[in-house]
Amino acid sequence: MERQNRKSQILSILAKSVRRIIEEDVPDFDRLQEIRLRAGQPMRIMYGNEERVPGKREGGHIVTKEELRETMEYISHYSLYAYENELKQGFLTIEGGHRVGVAGKVIMEKERVKNIQYISSVNVRVSHEVIGCADELLPYITKNRQVCHTLIISPPCCGKTTLIRDLIRQISDGNRYVKGCSVGVVDERSELGGCYLGIAQNHLGTRTDILDCCPKAEGMIMLIRSMAPQVIAVDEIGTSEDIHAIEYAMQCGCRLIASVHGLDLDEAKNKPVLGELIRRRMFERYVVLGNGERPGEIRGVYDGRGSVLCRK
Repeated sequence: MERQNRKSQILSILAKSVRRIIEEDVPDFDRLQEIRLRAGQPMRIMYGNEERVPGKREGGHIVTKEELRETMEYISHYSLYAYENELKQGFLTIEGGHRVGVAGKVIMEKERVKNIQYISSVNVRVSHEVIGCADELLPYITKNRQVCHTLIISPPCCGKTTLIRDLIRQISDGNRYVKGCSVGVVDERSELGGCYLGIAQNHLGTRTDILDCCPKAEGMIMLIRSMAPQVIAVDEIGTSEDIHAIEYAMQCGCRLIASVHGLDLDEAKNKPVLGELIRRRMFERYVVLGNGERPGEIRGVYDGRGSVLCRK
């Protein structure tokens, strides 16, 4: 049923001509990762970690401006104006938690992005939940059935968001490695919960509270003050404000699960501000991911001193 829902959710937002091609050329929607539409360029998809050019004609199907317009009308239910706040972030989240990135002419107001018009590119990123993908990791990042402060280090497209999503679910519900506890999620880009009309489309557990489309630093402090979470989870930290908010949350007694882009622990140590937290051993566990056959494939797990707990 979930597979059928994913297929219908994706097809329903595509221009009819694009929809027909995807239906013909994509046999298994479980392996579909991205659909990229660029005006005047061949449509491209990511399928099973490989780039493909669908369509029967030589050189693939060339995307037209009319197809982009029709696609955006379906995505926005014929009212782009109603989605102006979401568009200024560069993406929309649709039913099922799928994320649609857009590019075009950026409209500025008071030195801030107000909107995106004349959309020339659309990237549909298909949401995939992998229930149980964190099973292997949980024994390494828990102690006495409590979560350790954990930083996940990963290059892009290695499944860190999928991994964090499953960690949140298991920590929230509880199992033999961790007591079920309240989890606060700051979902700045709507990728963890995949909220659509305020409702999470992904399974994040029964004790989870989500701040959707909220800046991470501000959201962490809001959650501490209003929801009293035992664990806070955030994806892709980067700014100095993010790091200071993490330190504040740790001092308030919250356990932290966060991720950052990087190749390994040494690279993370060299990042401004974050490197200082690492040198002070604020995190108790470091998880390094690699680009494997499945999402969230672990290359190594390290303790707060950088000693190897697991390496593959």
